[in-house]
Amino acid sequence: MEPLRNLDLFVLLAALPVFLLVGAPLSGYLAAGAAWIVGRIASDYASRRSMQALRESNRRTALGVTAFATMGRVWLLAAAILLIGLLDEREAGLAAAVLALALVTAHLAAQFIVNVLHAEPEGTRR
Repeated sequence: MEPLRNLDLFVLLAALPVFLLVGAPLSGYLAAGAAWIVGRIASDYASRRSMQALRESNRRTALGVTAFATMGRVWLLAAAILLIGLLDEREAGLAAAVLALALVTAHLAAQFIVNVLHAEPEGTRR
């Protein structure tokens, strides 16, 4: 299941040759890719922090950390798309948005498969 958890990173790597073949602005790839990786690192840290709070029976903290990380990741990605579109060229913003759409779709699909189709017994968590 570990490769499935990293499906979004495989999509990110596979998108580079596509960007090069179609002549899409690489600045869009770099902006969306960097924002995605930073968001993923922050999300992984938040997940560990949330699990620690749950072990300490602090549900409110766990929920707050999860909500902040999720919304922060969305805002980070949106800001990267907007900024690259404004500072470089509109096509770079469009390329970043298309890449972000592919990354989010891959991430959500992988999460669904891992968490729903391969659920662990009640009371346990990865």
